[in-house]
Order: sequence, then structure tokens, then C-alpha cells
Amino acid sequence: MSVFPKLITVIAVLALPQIAAAETIQTQNGGDTFYTGGLVSQSIDTKGDTFVTARSARVDGATSGDMHLSGFDVSVDVDVAQDLYAMGATVVIRGTVAEDLSVMAFSARTESGARIGGNARLMGNSVDVEGPVGGALSVIGRDVVLNAQIAGDVRVMAKSLSFGPDATIAGSLTYSSETKIDVPTRVMPADRVTFEKISGSKVFEEWEQVGRDMPALPTFASMMFGFMVTLLFFLVLGALMLGFMPNRLSRMRRSIAAAPGQTLLLGVIGLSVLFGMVPITGLTIVGLPFVPFALLAIVVAWTLGYALGAYSVAMRLWIGMGGADDPSKIARLMILAAAIVFVALLNFIPFVGWVANYTLVLLGIGAMTRFAFEAMIGDTDVALDVDMKPIED
Repeated sequence: MSVFPKLITVIAVLALPQIAAAETIQTQNGGDTFYTGGLVSQSIDTKGDTFVTARSARVDGATSGDMHLSGFDVSVDVDVAQDLYAMGATVVIRGTVAEDLSVMAFSARTESGARIGGNARLMGNSVDVEGPVGGALSVIGRDVVLNAQIAGDVRVMAKSLSFGPDATIAGSLTYSSETKIDVPTRVMPADRVTFEKISGSKVFEEWEQVGRDMPALPTFASMMFGFMVTLLFFLVLGALMLGFMPNRLSRMRRSIAAAPGQTLLLGVIGLSVLFGMVPITGLTIVGLPFVPFALLAIVVAWTLGYALGAYSVAMRLWIGMGGADDPSKIARLMILAAAIVFVALLNFIPFVGWVANYTLVLLGIGAMTRFAFEAMIGDTDVALDVDMKPIED
């Protein structure tokens, strides 16, 4: 499997359950071993593939399969029989990797004790290669230091490239940088060095060429078409809701008008529960297949909440200006359309538009959260009215 599908696997399987657990959690599934926690300091001896995700991961031992790690601070002193993939803010490789190594980090380093049997691919702001590489080396970084024996070809794209006293390259070197550097002859002969100048102007020219091939900014007609499609979507959604659940829709609308502050707070609670479902579901490992459904639930709730919030606020303004409390369905759709258009225009005002849209989402989700609570435990408002009613002599 190529590096990109593997990296996608790491992101999907490891990044979702990354929360600060108090202790290391270990589980197995299909021959794979999974470790997660806030601070994972683990000595491993696994037969299949190994997955580790933590805020800080320090792992040693050995594994006979692939190894995948993600975290803020990652330290790997593991003898890996196959490939090693690591992502983090800081990644340090100290063990032996029999096949390929792939690292993406802000600071990436292979120490002198590390041994890479196959190809090594590293990406980061600062990249230090001190351990020998048995295959080819590919590096993208701002500051790159090579201080190891490289058996294959080397390709580097960097702002600055330097060589340590132990650096030797058996293959060819192709480096891309702003300025040409003098590669020491002890590293390799000059006839095997290729320099490709890279500059801000060149990158800008290439970006402009991409822009000519595929316009980066949408035309006014495209923007209007997208807005009309969005408006039509919300009108169809509103027609369906008014047709299939008019009473429930009216009840949720009135709950927003009656207690907007309380509804806003319920929206925060409801949205927090939805977003919390993602890491909680992923943390169980066996629930990973259901994570996409949790993400889909967030999208659906966000869309419905936005439409309900806009409709409720617009109806409240309509009634406040002397309109009928129970207009026809056509009039309600027109009110919803006017609300969507007005809120869309607010998006052109920095910050204000975002706050208005987010407030509408919270109001709508809050009304749906109230409705869900009442469906589970009964109408809390009625109970409160009865309990708080003063007793007359």
C-alpha cells in the first residue's frame, strides 16, 4: 500500500479517539493492537499492526507488522518489522525500521541509533536525519540537516540545507532551494548533484498558471447560482416540515419566542452532545464504523437548526409587525425565504454575519433539544408551572 492511503488510515483511525484519558487503554481487533490515552509510555511486543494515539506517546519494544503513531510529542524506540508511520508536533525515531519510514511533523528527527532499511520520507519545519537510510530519502522542510549514510538517491526541497560530518550519499542528490549551496566532496561527487532553483516568484507564476487553468474565484453568476440552489433547498425543506409536522414545528417556534435565552443554552448543550459523540464513539474502537454517522448527525442537526432558527426569528418579527400568528403555508414559506436572504446578506459583514448565523443554529438546535427532552421525560414547562403556582386561601 502506498504512503497516502496509509496516512489516511492513520488520520481516520487514530486522530478521532485522541482525548486526554487518565490511563493507557489497550485493545485488539483482527490481529491489530490499539493504544490510546493522554500520556502513553508503553513497551510493546505485538505480532500484527500497532496503532498508538496520545497527547504524548513514548513507545519502545518490537512489532512484527506496521506501526502507526500520532500525537503532539512522539518518541519511537521500536524495532518495526515492516513500515513505520508517525505524525505529530515533535517526532523522534530511535529504533530500527526494516522497510519504509514516513514522518510528518513540525520537528522531525531520526537519531544516530535509528536504522531505516527501505525508503525514508520526512516532512516538517525542521528535519534532522542522523540515522542511516538503506533506500532513498525524500525530505520537504524549511531547515534540513543531513548527517547520515544514505544508500539510495536523495531529493530535498528546503529553504536551507546543510550536511553534518557523517553525511554520505551513495546515489544522486537533487535539491530545490532559493540559493545554490556547495555540497562537500566528502558527501558525494559534484557530478551527481542537481540543483533546482525555487523562489517565491516562481511559485507565484506557477500558481497563476493554475489559476488560468482553473479559476480560483467564482464568478458573480456562479455565486448567484449557488445561492439560488441553497435558497431552493431550504424552501423545499421548509415545505416538507410544514406539510408533515406543522404542529411540532409551531410548538418549537413558540418555545424559541417564549424563552430565547433558555433555548440558546439548550442549543449549546445539544450541540456539545453531538460533537462529543465523535471522540466518545471513536474511543471505543469497535464504534469507529459509526463515527461517520455521528458526523452526519452533526451536519443534519446543524442544517435543520439553522432553518428552524431563521424561520422562528422571522415569524417573531412578522408577528411583531402586526402579521397574523397563523398565516398560510405559502406566506410562511415566503417568510422563510426572506429570512434566508437577509441572513445571507449579513454574511458580507465581517464577524456579525458569523455570529448571526451561529446564533440561529443554536436557537434551532436548542428548540429541538427541548423537544427531545420533553419526549423523554415529559413536558417540564407544565410541571414547573404547576409547582410554582401560588396556593390561594
